[in-house]
Amino acid sequence: MSPTVRAIAFYLPQYHPIPENDEWWGPGFTEWTNTARARPLFPGHQQPTLPGELGFYDLRVAETRQAQSDLARAHGVEAFAYWHYWFGKGSRILERPFQEVLLAGEPEISFCLAWANQTWSGIWHGASDRILREQLYPGVDDERAHFEAVLPALRDERYLRVDDRPVFYVFRPEEIPRPADFVDHWQSLARAAGLPGLYLVAEMSDLLGVEPRYSSGEADGFDASVYMRLPARTDRLSRLRMRLLRKLMGGPEIYPYSEAIVGECQTGPHIQPCVYPNWDNTPRSRRGGLVLTGATPEKFRRNVEDAVATIALRRREERLLWIKSWNEWAEGNHLEPDLVHGRAWLGALRDGMGDD
Repeated sequence: MSPTVRAIAFYLPQYHPIPENDEWWGPGFTEWTNTARARPLFPGHQQPTLPGELGFYDLRVAETRQAQSDLARAHGVEAFAYWHYWFGKGSRILERPFQEVLLAGEPEISFCLAWANQTWSGIWHGASDRILREQLYPGVDDERAHFEAVLPALRDERYLRVDDRPVFYVFRPEEIPRPADFVDHWQSLARAAGLPGLYLVAEMSDLLGVEPRYSSGEADGFDASVYMRLPARTDRLSRLRMRLLRKLMGGPEIYPYSEAIVGECQTGPHIQPCVYPNWDNTPRSRRGGLVLTGATPEKFRRNVEDAVATIALRRREERLLWIKSWNEWAEGNHLEPDLVHGRAWLGALRDGMGDD
């Protein structure tokens, strides 16, 4: 198929044991640990949500990565955006799956890197005051070391590009001390390395539609900003009511899934859309989480259609549609097949994008 847009799905690599997680959460911990032990917290709460045909996979297995690629490409996903962790001073984590993809030259699906520049704490595991690994910004020498560490990936023929410029996504641009200086520095490093520059993308996080955490991407020199808004049907009064109920009674915040969320999202020439199949992060944060109820593949398809319409008149090179996510099982957002819907989330994405 030849979709009308370029679909990019965020990809979580936390599906293999690492020494750090063994130390923090116990031997053998992966994202599957929280996913499988989730339980309903209120009447009608659908937990646990369990994987379908791919099973409880281990991302050290090349056959698993190939099966993911085959499924994604068959349903119109052009690229995976691998979450990439660089905490400063060379500190990295969870890099093994992507490094194996890079070194092996397979699977075939395109990819880009999404820098998850955020301090790791225990907030998603019921221990918000526990700092596991701090995100640092030591300065220009560290920025250079970071760039050199990802340069082999940027040169890979599979790397996602816009006008031949490798795409690099920044999760929390507002936390970089001087975002505009970072942009200028990395663009100069890219040109010095023989690349035609980078296509730098900033996240505009506005999960419940209150106000974006960062809205100066264009002024700071980013090539695009991705507006991240949960498909929650809510308003100021419902948010206040829900938070009061949570304070008095405990339990997660609960909102209906909206199949018409794009009308509440910020749009514009610099902004690219993101769509969510669903959201329920109680497997990670339990009663401190947030749940969307009533999500279905059909509602997701309508959101995809609406998002596609916001970028339909752009050049195809910049007609980027971001999906959160390919495999964030403990956040309740995944395209991968599950035991209830099978491949229906993937089918909804494919149908919502349409064909050129």
